[in-house]
Amino acid sequence: QLQIVESGGGLVQPGGSLRLSCEVSVFALDNYGIGWFRQAPGMERDGVACISSRGDNIMYGDSVKGRFTISRDYAKHTVDLQMNNLKPEDTAIYYCAADATGWGTLNADDFAFWGQGVQVTVSS
Repeated sequence: QLQIVESGGGLVQPGGSLRLSCEVSVFALDNYGIGWFRQAPGMERDGVACISSRGDNIMYGDSVKGRFTISRDYAKHTVDLQMNNLKPEDTAIYYCAADATGWGTLNADDFAFWGQGVQVTVSS
C-alpha cells in the first residue's frame, strides 16, 4: 500500500519562504512521477509543480514559476517543494500525489495516490 505524508506547512509572512516535504512509502519510488497541487477554499485543485520518475521532466504552474522549486531525493524517498517569495494568493492546502506512469503532469486526474494535505497560510 502506497502512503504519502506531507509536512512543512504553516504560517508565513508575505515574501517569506517555506519548504514542504512529501514522503512516499513505497518500494521503487523512482518508478513514480510526483506532483504538488494546491486547493484554496472554493477553488479547484491546481497543479503547482511536478517531477518525473527520473527527474528529467519538471513542470511548474504559471503562478509559481521562478518562486517554487521541486526536487526529489531517491535515497530518502522524499520530494520537496521549496517555496520562496510567498504571496497571500499562495494560501491553500497543498497536496502531494504520485503517478504510477512515472511521467508526472500538472493534471490532477493523472494521479491515483494522494496525501492528506498540509495547510500553507501566507499572511501578515
